Amino acid sequence: MHLSTLGTVSQLGKQTYLLLLFLSCFATTQAQTAQLESLPPQLSRVEPANWWVNFNDPSFQIMVYGEGIAEYEVRIPSQKLLLHTLSQTSNPNYLFLDVSTSKDASPGLVEIEFQHISNDDAFTISFPLLARDQNSATREGFTSEDVIYLITPDRFVNGDLSNDSHPDYRDTFNREDPYGRHGGDIQGIINRLDYIEEMGFTALWLNPVLENAMEESSYHGYATTDYYKTDPRYGSNELYKLLSQESKKRGIKLIMDQIMNHSGSNHWWLLDPPSSDWVNYQEESFNLEYKLTNHRRTTLTDPYASTYDTERFTDGWFVPVMPDLNQDNPLLADYLITNSLWWIEYAGLAGIRHDTHPYASKDFLNEWTCRVMSEYPSFNIVGEEWGVNPLITAKWQRGATTAKSIDSCLPSLMDFPLQVTLVNALTKEENWDAGWVELYELMSLDYVYPDPMNLVIFPDNHDMERFIQQVGGDVDLFKIGLIYILTTRGIPQIYYGTELAMESLPPHGHGEIRRDFPGGWPGDAVNAFDGEGLTEQEKEIQAFTKSLLNWRKEADVIHNGKMMHFAPKHDGVYVFFRYHENESVMVILNKSESVVPIDMEQIQERLQGFSSGKDVVTGEEFSLDASIKAPPRQALILELE
Repeated sequence: MHLSTLGTVSQLGKQTYLLLLFLSCFATTQAQTAQLESLPPQLSRVEPANWWVNFNDPSFQIMVYGEGIAEYEVRIPSQKLLLHTLSQTSNPNYLFLDVSTSKDASPGLVEIEFQHISNDDAFTISFPLLARDQNSATREGFTSEDVIYLITPDRFVNGDLSNDSHPDYRDTFNREDPYGRHGGDIQGIINRLDYIEEMGFTALWLNPVLENAMEESSYHGYATTDYYKTDPRYGSNELYKLLSQESKKRGIKLIMDQIMNHSGSNHWWLLDPPSSDWVNYQEESFNLEYKLTNHRRTTLTDPYASTYDTERFTDGWFVPVMPDLNQDNPLLADYLITNSLWWIEYAGLAGIRHDTHPYASKDFLNEWTCRVMSEYPSFNIVGEEWGVNPLITAKWQRGATTAKSIDSCLPSLMDFPLQVTLVNALTKEENWDAGWVELYELMSLDYVYPDPMNLVIFPDNHDMERFIQQVGGDVDLFKIGLIYILTTRGIPQIYYGTELAMESLPPHGHGEIRRDFPGGWPGDAVNAFDGEGLTEQEKEIQAFTKSLLNWRKEADVIHNGKMMHFAPKHDGVYVFFRYHENESVMVILNKSESVVPIDMEQIQERLQGFSSGKDVVTGEEFSLDASIKAPPRQALILELE
């Protein structure tokens, strides 16, 4: 998530902010009435609403919310579910149950009994324990064999016109407003899974779909107001689960975007916070003092950093409508960990993309990632660390030794250093220290990563200018860059519309970067799903991308092969190889206006045993006996024979 996500909302005054908070939280509570009908009148919420037996670590937290609920004793007679600790806070409307399933627990309903401490009032709730799906613990997360398709759900396909607006939510449908709700939803994504599969994508990352009951700009999803509820303008929890199931049938893995650092200011619990330290810079009277984060991520490992600067980084807020959660509160930490495990199990997730990863409490992040990965050893979590220095990124990856004070179980990170450097390499004039050599030198620093193959690489995403504009509108450079992303080490991620070289619209703000996918709405003049109305250039790039993706899907040497690259000679060409013992692919990137002969002596060590190469894109054969000439403004992917 980028700090300008909410635009002018950050300018709200404190009094206005609190008023809107009250109004919207009231609307949110009203919207949830239907799902709470099965609870007794003493309770408003039980989160989570169910759990599963046979977890490796059987412990989890149940949060109970209701007026004066702290005046009740709790008892669980069943031996299936064991109550270890009952925690109260300064707010009498909350109880936190630290529980675990017993070793031999079987699926079924467990009764949780509540007895008032000073009168005869008593009630019971039935808490479901479910059976886990077969092989749940060994599920495979996204890997270097995958290509991730990133979608902003509100801007992809409107599959259900009936949920474009909702009477209980203030941010309503307005397709003319770049920051308004446009109506894209989960049903629309389900309707177009065939397109995603046929294009060659094997994993799906959606910007957050949980409830955002905000006054404006709620479409982006990064201001969560209910951690257990899919926003009804996208669909329902059941529909999200169906998306996962339908995706899996097509060999597509579902990745959930989660945010531990902050919630939306209209989250229901901020109308009646559990404790005075639930949010950073919170007072007993619930006067929230907005203090902006300094964004100085280096403070976490800087040997000279002050305590003030370090705390301001992790405790500061992004904007006034995104209160910074205090994960050092153990009850909140357990709540967030339980929530992640619940969604993985409920929706059959193959991965999590974690927003603003380093901004949350360092100790919490270690606890959270280690708990998830211990339950699902082959799962994957990618953290967003928006830094351009590999040393800043690498310190978070599991097994890193560059920063002794961070003991993370995080498997993957977004490779922002590569994204920025790739654009520089493509657009800068070649000389001793600029152009391809920047990318060559950056890749030489991969030794700081414990697992560079598990980094997520991308030409653009939902928080930056579209890739075609980053390379100055140059289609040749765009295609060269796309080939690099799909052949180098790592896990490629492609933003929806990039397969068309889709541009953002003036004035190029976040709402325009996340523009509607053509053909996703009834009556669209252009339909990228069937090609109607696309320009010849868009059709050509879409076909080009589809061909590359489907080739890569079967290219094990790209998925798991080693990599060797050769020092650029400042002639506009960069050459690297992906190879196994008996298989090799040679990639030649030529951004110059001229035909450039390849120095065969320089690359000879990787040509041993091969006599020719066939270009994946054009099918053209190249002899390895003579000098290969790189065509101008083009990339070659040569499968060596």
